[in-house]
Amino acid sequence: MRDLKSLRQTDSGIEWESFYRPNKETRNDLPGEYPYTRGIQPNMYRGRLWTMRQYAGFGSAAETNQRFKYLLAHGQTGLSVAFDLPTQMGLDSDHTLAAGEVGKVGVAIDTLRDMETVFEGIPLDQVSTSMTINATAAILLAMYIAVAKKQGLSPLVINGTVQNDILKEYIARGLYIYPPRFSLRLVTDVFDYCRENVPNWNTISISGYHIREAGSTAIQELAFTFANAIMYVQAAVDSGLDIDSFAPRLSFFFDTHNDFLEEISKFRAARRIWAKITKERFGARNPKSWMLRFHAQTAGSSLTAQQPDNNVIRVAIQALAAVLGGTQSLHTNSKDEALAIPTEEAARLALRTQQIIAYESGVTSTVDPVGGSYAIETLTEKIEAGVGQLLEKIDGLGGMLTAIESGWIQCQIQEAAYRYQRSIEEKDRIIVGVNQFQTEEEQKIPIHISDPALEAAQIENLSQTRANRNESAARGALDRLENAARGSQNLMPYILEAVEAYATVGEISDAFRRAHGEYREALTI
Repeated sequence: MRDLKSLRQTDSGIEWESFYRPNKETRNDLPGEYPYTRGIQPNMYRGRLWTMRQYAGFGSAAETNQRFKYLLAHGQTGLSVAFDLPTQMGLDSDHTLAAGEVGKVGVAIDTLRDMETVFEGIPLDQVSTSMTINATAAILLAMYIAVAKKQGLSPLVINGTVQNDILKEYIARGLYIYPPRFSLRLVTDVFDYCRENVPNWNTISISGYHIREAGSTAIQELAFTFANAIMYVQAAVDSGLDIDSFAPRLSFFFDTHNDFLEEISKFRAARRIWAKITKERFGARNPKSWMLRFHAQTAGSSLTAQQPDNNVIRVAIQALAAVLGGTQSLHTNSKDEALAIPTEEAARLALRTQQIIAYESGVTSTVDPVGGSYAIETLTEKIEAGVGQLLEKIDGLGGMLTAIESGWIQCQIQEAAYRYQRSIEEKDRIIVGVNQFQTEEEQKIPIHISDPALEAAQIENLSQTRANRNESAARGALDRLENAARGSQNLMPYILEAVEAYATVGEISDAFRRAHGEYREALTI
């Protein structure tokens, strides 16, 4: 068992000193000023709390609509949509490869009809919505815009975020469809379209979360996320966009893990690093382009099926780290997520965790309450230096796309994940209730049970939508979309036309597949 003398490294391998003295390099940054180490706003949570955005979505569109209304009624301040695997992979619910996966890890969306049901009775000008979707992000965003229009709203007044971060799918999550270069085109088309038509929308949430969940260290999480961000910005600039025309709408999505002090320092370092990248590397002049705005989610990979009540404590610690680190938005995982989709009661408890931190803990009363801590300031500096070294390495390899295509990034994450797992197996790292402090009796808690009739009902719903739509309009829109995909024009207007004609997610994705094919990762031995 790991003893107290061995607790001398952070999760990223930074050596702890026994105590810290004032650092001569300690900066005198102010909150709301470049490089934003202490926060992007001068008054931070004294002016406005973070958005409490609980991730939800399962089964049918109607069930998800009910869960959203439940969470809003209990004080949630933003919506966050989880989509099922077929939707994420551009497959309709009646596709053979979708069998057994419809509505399992998120809501099944086949057509605009499903999206209308998800947001029925929820005025989109009064909520902020985040959508965790990547390969089919442009399609789901177009559906959201179409729902707003059906509610009589201008796209100019809706706000939210679409994840739209396809590069991390190639290195950490695997839910890609097309070759990387066409995927990057879809990303930058969303940037360009929203700049004029949906100006309050965050066009990408560049995600370190899935990189961390795949096994990376905190330093790797930041480095690989920012390397992806550099790739997106460069692609947008190369397409003719001015950085200050889109960078203020870029956002990030980070994991908040168990190593409390390192996680706080990670978020502080992240703001400083991004400010320097946008200002010094890309020459951005607008201060809003320098500001790193991020959503944080507690670490799903840290949740245990053993003694699930322990997850409540883990989530509280992780959430507090994100708040002390200055997040703009937060999701807290439910204690039962290692077992199933959360029950309503578990989701409410996770939301209450945020509310207690916000309203009872006192940590929102002053800006950056950990600022000036000798340990925090030193860790912030060391994390920034470690990230800088990795970014230099990636530049030396020829950039992130080359590093991904060569498999170098994937290998780095796999090696870190292996070291982490070995440390658990050898009890160098204690996971309470898993490799130490176990109990003989298995703890039983209520879990969500999926309705086995859901898949058949969703397929029937899809069949009815196809039968009732104007087939000529749908086919014409799909033909125009495919022709545009073979050209160079912005694809968002064509996607919007297709979804408004009730073309399906699978049909639109197939048009892109015919034009550009599917990506297959090269096998290495």
